[in-house]
Amino acid sequence: MKGGKSKADSRKADSRLAVKKTKKEKKAAKDPNKPKRPPSAFFVFMEDFRKQFKEKHPNNKSVAAVGKAGGEKWKSMSDEEKAPFIAKAEKRKEEYERKVDAYNKKLAGGGDDESDKSKSEVNDEEDEEGSGEEEDDD
Repeated sequence: MKGGKSKADSRKADSRLAVKKTKKEKKAAKDPNKPKRPPSAFFVFMEDFRKQFKEKHPNNKSVAAVGKAGGEKWKSMSDEEKAPFIAKAEKRKEEYERKVDAYNKKLAGGGDDESDKSKSEVNDEEDEEGSGEEEDDD
């Protein structure tokens, strides 16, 4: 059987087809409370560049033209010229990391935010309530 497919090969192909999922099934539901990722230094630069470009070219409605012009300008800039944008991006990244840590702690905590009492205060109250009476286990 030169060049022919065996039955095992065709079964493997069929099983692969059956496992495929649609794009909607693959994606997990997004949490709207999750912090957005911070922009890179280039996107921080583009925020300022868009404003300047619109002032110079008020009739231009093309997003692609703004993007191309911004990309060309970014490539032609020296590292010293990029430094303030890189610094802003780093600052935003640190802020994002703090927000993500707080978000993850909130998820891991499971909603213990209802009570303003510290854990030690709660434990002290439970000790006081349980110390007077003992329950019999049957």
